[in-house]
Amino acid sequence: MRALGPGSVASLLKIALDCAYAALWLVITALVVAMVGTLLIMPFIQNIGHGVIRIDGHREDVGLVLHRWPALEAFLLSSALYIGALIIITNRLRRVFETLTRGDPFRPENVGRLRVVGVSLIGLEAVGYLIRMSVLWLAPEAGDSVRFSISLSGWFAILAVFVLAEVFREGARLRSDAELTI
Repeated sequence: MRALGPGSVASLLKIALDCAYAALWLVITALVVAMVGTLLIMPFIQNIGHGVIRIDGHREDVGLVLHRWPALEAFLLSSALYIGALIIITNRLRRVFETLTRGDPFRPENVGRLRVVGVSLIGLEAVGYLIRMSVLWLAPEAGDSVRFSISLSGWFAILAVFVLAEVFREGARLRSDAELTI
């Protein structure tokens, strides 16, 4: 199977990216609905005050759950930001793979698209740290399972994307020079 052009690996990856793009839009829509729902419902529930409820046989103080709702909002917001960055990345990669499917990879637009992917990956790393902090705030008992560590593979991928952007920039420049000499 060919790497570029119609019916190639690039065209299959473009289809997969299209499907992922649609799924990500569904997920972010659900997150926004959940955020708006908690913003609208929580002020009314806060007026209930303290009480005890039973959840699966365990006693839970309603006041303890309610005072954490800003953490829930922070978690939903940071998750929406994370999915938003994935949408940006997926969209730009879809456009890059569109040019690969056409058999024309060294387009000047692909340089900017790959740079946006790199910046978005940096944003994903930052939002990932924000999500971990939100989880610790929302569920302090999860402190043992949530670790703060620097993902060397993530940062390596970011550098690789920026290097690929420069490779595409140089390819576009060489292509332009070749078109001028003909």
